[in-house]
Amino acid sequence: MNNELAYWITLAHLPKIKTSIKNEIIVRLFEQNKTIIDFFNLTEEDWKNKFNLSDNDISIIKSGIEDLPNNSFLVESLLEQGYKILPITSPEYSSLLKKNLGKSYAPPILYTKGNLQILKEDTIAIVGSRKANEFSLLFTDNIAKKASENYKVVVSGFAKGVDKQALDSALKYKGHSIIVLPQGITTFKSGFKKYYKQIIEGDVLVLSTFHPKAVWSVQLAMARNPIIYGLAKEIYVAESSSKGGTWSGVIDGLRKKRIIYVRKPDINEKNANILLIQKGAKPVDITGNIIEYMSIDEEVTSIVSEQKSNYYEIESKILDLLKKGIYTSKKIVEILKIDWNPRKVTNFLKNQKDVVTINKKPLKFTHISRQISPKQQSLFDLNTGPKT
Repeated sequence: MNNELAYWITLAHLPKIKTSIKNEIIVRLFEQNKTIIDFFNLTEEDWKNKFNLSDNDISIIKSGIEDLPNNSFLVESLLEQGYKILPITSPEYSSLLKKNLGKSYAPPILYTKGNLQILKEDTIAIVGSRKANEFSLLFTDNIAKKASENYKVVVSGFAKGVDKQALDSALKYKGHSIIVLPQGITTFKSGFKKYYKQIIEGDVLVLSTFHPKAVWSVQLAMARNPIIYGLAKEIYVAESSSKGGTWSGVIDGLRKKRIIYVRKPDINEKNANILLIQKGAKPVDITGNIIEYMSIDEEVTSIVSEQKSNYYEIESKILDLLKKGIYTSKKIVEILKIDWNPRKVTNFLKNQKDVVTINKKPLKFTHISRQISPKQQSLFDLNTGPKT
């Protein structure tokens, strides 16, 4: 079996060959009652005719065969250090991961350390921003606590913010967790030291789909996200922006008809949670309970209405201030302590017919209702906003 694992590693990490093609190879081997070792000993004609591989694919496979000796040593080293190597055909491989990602995206091999029984338990993922606010972190703690009390495993991507909070909260409440690495499993040395006790006691399983020696990178972090979603039976979103890993993961999940729960944001929060709810995610409160008292259309309308009201209130404050004097946009922000930046204030004022722009750097503004003294008129070139 150890010798066979070297072939699995070789196949799994063949560069520039899609996961779907690798998994198709595995399916056809099963259908033809052949092993992974048999595959690498076939002729080029067999690769082409029995597996529909292109000349480019065959060239990559032939180059990969050169890595077999090194991969044999790697297998021995990994097993000696207590790691487990799970080909997609292994009974210990996560059936949920195969179901959620399918043949196109399920990784051909998993590298793990810890309690493999965790892969067979019910799982949830709590995902969100690396710079999550206090509401998001409290939500994450609440969901992790509830999950632990119901014997559900918390899947964590081990990033700052929501991911790390999910892991820490699961362990705080004596639950189980899967750490999905954005790197090779042998490069997680500091993490293994920190969570040694929890791994030994069976509370944590560390998992990676990348080459064991791969170091962290942005690309691997993004590639890890589908694994987090794939390992989770339930998905809770604490906080998302309108781009990035959380957003793309949720949108992909909704497209695949997965049920995803998103925390309903507070009116003053700056995130894209409400947009995800509009796209079909289920809104939940700070404790994770589904909000049913109001239809989602009414909820969105209410939030948008409040946001508009808040916007108009800021506009009114700015115009009232200009009736008292002449100010730069920066000074307006400082005096009123509003959450607009100076550029936004400038753009707003330039489009107000009742506002006078004083064209001298830095730009200053005042209200047309103020009496501008002759002295001021001689100092500045005054222009009003757009004419009606």
